[in-house]
Amino acid sequence: MKKIYIVLTHTGTILSQIIKKYTKDEFSHVSISLDINLKEMYSFGRLNPYNAFWAGFIHEYIDKGTFKRFYNTKTKIYSLEITEEQYENVRDNIIQIQEEKELYKFNMLGLLAVGFHKKIKKEHSFYCAEFIKYVMENAGIKTKLPEIVKPEHFKNIEGLEEIYSGLLRKYRAPKLDVTELLRSICIPKKEGII
Repeated sequence: MKKIYIVLTHTGTILSQIIKKYTKDEFSHVSISLDINLKEMYSFGRLNPYNAFWAGFIHEYIDKGTFKRFYNTKTKIYSLEITEEQYENVRDNIIQIQEEKELYKFNMLGLLAVGFHKKIKKEHSFYCAEFIKYVMENAGIKTKLPEIVKPEHFKNIEGLEEIYSGLLRKYRAPKLDVTELLRSICIPKKEGII
């Protein structure tokens, strides 16, 4: 088994404040990470921390870009255990989009339509929650997410385990226990050792 990480955030930007005011949700953005340290964290969002309208596929970092600029970004981070095959599928989906990122656009109309409980889907176009839902479901992960998806909906995925809540800049990956470490490197445990 492997784990992926769902990262819900609220930066406090003008756009995120508008989204939060309208939806009454705690979080206005969602990302997916392939590792507990959030070094391989991806979403659809700002390509430039100073321009909300120049957006697309993005490799996000805690200490760079938008999250560095918006120092007081609040977050909840969840882990989700999935199969090795699902993990590889998630990774492959992200790599495929990353390699063709010039084809993909930010679905601004789709994001605005969510506020009116409508779905506007354009080919090769995502807002953050659409992207994460696509990557997970295309990898064979049963999410039971609604058709019109918002970041807050990800809290309801069965099997999620909250691992952190607070300021994103203060996040430090929890230390792995020996059992989890062995599982992650695929070494079978021996009788009487663990």
